[in-house]
Amino acid sequence: MINGIEKIKAGLIQKKQQLLQDLQDLSKKDPHETDNRTASFPEYGDKPDENAQEISEYSTVVMAEKVLEKSIKEIDDALKRIENNTYGVCKYCKKEIGEKRLMARPTASSCIDCKTKLQEEND
Repeated sequence: MINGIEKIKAGLIQKKQQLLQDLQDLSKKDPHETDNRTASFPEYGDKPDENAQEISEYSTVVMAEKVLEKSIKEIDDALKRIENNTYGVCKYCKKEIGEKRLMARPTASSCIDCKTKLQEEND
C-alpha cells in the first residue's frame, strides 16, 4: 500500500490546492478577520426582494465557505496521519481501515464498522 499512500497523498495535496482556490474565489480580503478573508456581501439594491436575495446569496456563500474549510481541515488531518505513519488506522478501534474505503474516501479516519456504529448511535 506504500505506492497507494503516495498516490493518495498526491491526490490530497492536489484536492487541497483546488479547495483553497475555490475558497479564495468565494471570499474577499478583510483586515478585520483573523484569516483576512470573508464572504463578500452582494449588493443588488434596496427593495425588499433585492435585500432578501442578497441575504440568501450571502448565506449560501457562507455555508459553502464552511464546507470548504471543513474539507481542507479533513485533508490536513489526513496528511498529518500520513506523515505520522498512522494513516489507514481507525482512530477508534485501532484496526486497519480497508484499502477500498481509503481509495473512496482518502480522508477517512475510521473503519466502516466504527463509522456505522457512530451513525447508528446518532440516529
